[in-house]
Amino acid sequence: MLRALIVLALSSTLLACGDAGAQEKPRHGGELIFLVPSEPPSYDGHREGTFGTVHPLAPLYNTLLRIDPTDRTGTRPIGDLAESWTISPDGMTYTIKLRQGVRFHDGSAMTSRDVKASYDKIIFPPANVISARKGAYQVVETVEAVDPHTVRFRLKWAEASFLVNLASPFNWIYKADILAKDMRWYETNVMGTGAFKFAEHVKGSHLVGRKNPDYWDKGKPYLDGYRAIFISASSAQVAAIRGERAHVQFRGFTPSERDSLVQALGSKITVQESPWDCLSLVAINHERKPFDDKRVRRALTLALDRYEGSKNLSRIAVVKDVAGIQVPGTPWATPPQELEKLAGYGRDIAKSRAEARRLLREAGVPDGFAFTFKNRGIPMPYETVGIWLIDQWRQIGLNVKQETVEASAMVSTSRRGDFDVSSDAQCSFVVEPDIDLQKFQSVGISDNNYSRYKDPVLDELFLKQARAMDPEERKRYLRAFEKRLLDEEVHYIYTLQWHRIVPHSAKLRGWTITPSHFLNQQLDGVWLAE
Repeated sequence: MLRALIVLALSSTLLACGDAGAQEKPRHGGELIFLVPSEPPSYDGHREGTFGTVHPLAPLYNTLLRIDPTDRTGTRPIGDLAESWTISPDGMTYTIKLRQGVRFHDGSAMTSRDVKASYDKIIFPPANVISARKGAYQVVETVEAVDPHTVRFRLKWAEASFLVNLASPFNWIYKADILAKDMRWYETNVMGTGAFKFAEHVKGSHLVGRKNPDYWDKGKPYLDGYRAIFISASSAQVAAIRGERAHVQFRGFTPSERDSLVQALGSKITVQESPWDCLSLVAINHERKPFDDKRVRRALTLALDRYEGSKNLSRIAVVKDVAGIQVPGTPWATPPQELEKLAGYGRDIAKSRAEARRLLREAGVPDGFAFTFKNRGIPMPYETVGIWLIDQWRQIGLNVKQETVEASAMVSTSRRGDFDVSSDAQCSFVVEPDIDLQKFQSVGISDNNYSRYKDPVLDELFLKQARAMDPEERKRYLRAFEKRLLDEEVHYIYTLQWHRIVPHSAKLRGWTITPSHFLNQQLDGVWLAE
């Protein structure tokens, strides 16, 4: 029932112009050229959480499960390397049968041993290995290779979201023999089972994949290959689409960029739009003064006029709705009238800013206090949101300088804690609290907690909501989690939810937009019309 509600909520707000080709027979051949605004920080999907890794590299891999690439809501899991599965009556054991005849690009057979090694790396990484999603798998007791074509997950408790969690587009299946020799090999190398084989990567320029003629899903891929071109400037991306030098940029464009492309290309362009399970965050380094004081953190969120920001920024950027911890309008989202009770979400901005100034004085922060806001070097929406944030903080007497860091380097900067306050984002592959919120668990549980706090109370609330099978009970825990994260402790600052707009060449067929820019990037079902 809950899944049906999610489907209904998202379906009612999805806008798609361009189902052309849905009933057409796919055409073989051609090279898909797409733009990526960020280089991959590394090649390892288990380590990273950015589209800069997924977009150019996902076509080289398979996952155990995947989200159905035809499902616009982005919520329905189907098999990828998994052929079928069974769940025990108590919900504690998942037994998965694997497809036979799947081979890695070096010709070796893929077995349950490879799946186990991959998930052990994700769930139980060694001390020197970063796993961006280990916090989402605290429920897993063991992963077992039962026989060459069967893998079994034994859980510590029943968890409603576990099956969809196995469909993460980052959970690429790696070769066990390679991991046994070097657990970090995949950070700089590629060996997958995907529809395309790695050809080359020229840093600062492009990454190329070529058709895998021995792909297990016979008849696919349709494309001869793909070329991911790395361009960070939005204007250059738009120019490439307008000049028909690229077919698509899968992450998204602004409303004005969409309109300019439609005006320039007419019937040669197709536009797909969707709500976006992605929002702009502010990470606040709890290990640096004065940001270790929650009064200072509270002042930073109280300064933001989110409602006026939403009205103005949505005209020029890919941000739109005022958001709490879940996508507005979906079943787990906080109703607007309740959200307004949280710090920084009230409608009286003058009152909020007066309180912010009082808190800063009380914490001993002088008027005109200066700090640096480190921002990710991706113009949209980071630059726009960064300028807005600095203006908002200026209005409570703070003097903030912006420093832009190249996108792939920003990940390392954040992980090292080399900042006072910085931009961040929470972008998930599916609208599900367990996956959307695992980032905010204590540092050590979550490798993506860039605010660097430890909060056992928050950790316990995360586990309670994950284990709650009754929807109303789960909502109560989610509200408590949200209040502690954003109001009581202000560990992070949520700003505005994103809105996804993907104008692309009308020649591109077989690709469906979803609320996640991480999904549908394996490209095995994508084709180009003549």
